Amino acid sequence: MAIIDLMAALMGVSMGFLAFLVIGGISGASAWIFYPGASSGAKSGRILIAFLLGFIAAAISSYLGQYWGLFQSGQILEWASAIFAACTVGCIFTALAK
Repeated sequence: MAIIDLMAALMGVSMGFLAFLVIGGISGASAWIFYPGASSGAKSGRILIAFLLGFIAAAISSYLGQYWGLFQSGQILEWASAIFAACTVGCIFTALAK
């Protein structure tokens, strides 16, 4: 754990807006595309909503994890929680929308 903290401090690694957009958006859109079940076609509006929900979930999970003291910005656990939250929200949205 100390090595990860040292790496984050030395390299200035932080997960910013662009990282949330890419990680969360791709996770949310992937949940829409790969979720099993009948699909009513590739509607770009719903994929965009899944993309945005994934982005929002990734950002919220990162900020809440830092607020609660579970991790600091740039740690691996932050990335894992952002991906997990984005995939979970994407799957829930897809299950309800399909």
